[in-house]
Formats: sequence, structure tokens, C-alpha cells
Amino acid sequence: MPRALRHQYPGAVYHVMARGDGGKTIFENDEDRKGFLFRLGQVCGSHGWKVHAWVLMGNHFHLLLETPEPNLVTGMKWLLGTFSQGWNARRSRRGHVFQGRYKSVPVSAEVDSPHYFRIAADYIHLNPARAGLAGGRSGKLTAYKWSSLPDYARGKGADWLVMERVWNAFELSDDGRGLKAYVDWLEKRAANDGGKIDDDAMKALRRGWYLGEATFVDKLRSLIAPDRKRRVGGDSVARSHDQAEAEALAIRALQALGLPRGVDELSKLRKGDKGKVLVAALIRKRTSVGNRWLSERLAMGHISALSRLLGAFQQDTGNARRLKKLEKMSR
Repeated sequence: MPRALRHQYPGAVYHVMARGDGGKTIFENDEDRKGFLFRLGQVCGSHGWKVHAWVLMGNHFHLLLETPEPNLVTGMKWLLGTFSQGWNARRSRRGHVFQGRYKSVPVSAEVDSPHYFRIAADYIHLNPARAGLAGGRSGKLTAYKWSSLPDYARGKGADWLVMERVWNAFELSDDGRGLKAYVDWLEKRAANDGGKIDDDAMKALRRGWYLGEATFVDKLRSLIAPDRKRRVGGDSVARSHDQAEAEALAIRALQALGLPRGVDELSKLRKGDKGKVLVAALIRKRTSVGNRWLSERLAMGHISALSRLLGAFQQDTGNARRLKKLEKMSR
């Protein structure tokens, strides 16, 4: 049976979910949870993603995710791959952490028709209530801290959490009153019916490959040309965008460090020059270009050597401060 297509296009919104391999627990402790959120923040920075709602459960997670550029596939591959590597390393094991492919359901999120966006946000934020972990007799829904709802209650979250779209979808004011109304409404639903989603909403969610009206289906189908049904739309666009972003960042960072900007001049420096490694680390953090592009652009030799240099760079805790400083200088 052929795999379902990944619908990628600029400005797409998805309900993304992945479960542990064989249903096993993947978030066994706070280190696992914090590690996932750290990686999520990294990929949001490199890919420009916006997260509107999230929740981490024991053996799965949910994200309401927006991709301004068509780069869901590369970002999810990096996110799940790096998290799995760290998860396995901490347990001295090998093998799959997640069960098969992650699920990504495109969500209709038009400004003038936010119904399905609201369904997805509700479903995610009420997940702990349906699992009996929070809400009602189990305490406040906001007491479950591994969800974006406590951030909504505070009115402040990670840089990559964008709350405005939820406020707008529910026609709430973007101030304390609007936030309180949203959180109170979810608390009441969690207390009164255990976070149950109404039948029509569940029917839409169970539809499988999209969440929206029939006209939304036509839009999705139009994105896939008949002669490339096995290709994911937009990869070449995303790749060229990433390379343009990486090139602009490289020029700013090299200039900030007083290094030459041209490849010929950079090749006269050592392949492992500390400044070049620092620039490579910054570009890796802020974009999704590969090691081949980095090694060629910064004249750093073979990609395997670049990988070793970046690995050593990450192990030195003092480099985090230098990287942050260069990031500010390069804006």
C-alpha cells in the first residue's frame, strides 16, 4: 500500500502527532520532556515554524503547527531523529523510538473560517482531561504543565509559541481578559464532561487525512500535479529558500567576526578555523541546509570532517555563549 502524501505548501497548518514504538512510553521523565521541547525550539528557529498548541503525553505528543515555508518533512525528520538519538543514548540502546511515520493532518485555518482550527486546539489542550490526568476531580487543567495551556494562562510562553491565532480564532481580546475567558472555558469543559469533544468534531478529526470543508480538499489536491504524485510538493522551493537564508546569514556572521566572505578567501584559512566553525554552527542552528552546503560555502573540507568539528563544538559548553553572542551580532 503506498504511503500517504505529505501536503506541503507555504503557510500550511497541521495537526501533528506521533506515538512511541509499539505504544511504549517515550516521555518517561522530565529530561525526556525538556529534551523534546528543546529540540522543538531548535527546529522552529531553523525552519521558521510557529506552534499554536502542544501537549506531551506519556506515549505520544500533539502539535498544532504552522509552517510559513513548505518544510514540514525536513523539520520533522530532524526533530524526531535528533530526539530519538538522545533518547537512545541516555538508555544505551538502539532501535526505533517512534512508531512508524508521524501523522500530519492539514488543518483549514482561514482567518474568516476558523472552525476547524478551534477543533484542533481544543482537542490538544483537553488531551490531559480525557486521559484523567488533569481537570475536574483531577485538579486544574492548567496544573498539567506539559502542555501549552499553562502558557496561555500566564500569557507568556516560549518564543516559538504563537498564541494570537488562537485568540483570533475564538474571537477573544489579546489581553488578560481574553486569556482568562479561554482558559476558564476549557477548565469548565474538562470538569463537566472530562474534555470530551462533540460528535461532529470527532467525526471531522477521524476523517484522517485533512481537517476542513470540502473546498479545503480541493485546495490540497490542486497542490499535487499528476506527474509527480509520489513527490512532496514544494521541496525545491523550500530548499532554495533555506539556501538563500543561509547565504545571507553567512555573510552577516562572517562580517561580524571580521572574516572574509568569499569562498576563495575562506579556503586560505584552516578548514577547522574556530571562526568558520562558529559560523557553521550558527547557520546549522538557524537554517536547515545540509553539511555539504556548509562545507562548500565555508571551505571546510569533507562533510565528515565538518560533522566532527560541529560535534566537538557542541560538547564545549563555553561555545553556547559565543554562539549566542554571534547570533545577536548577526541580526
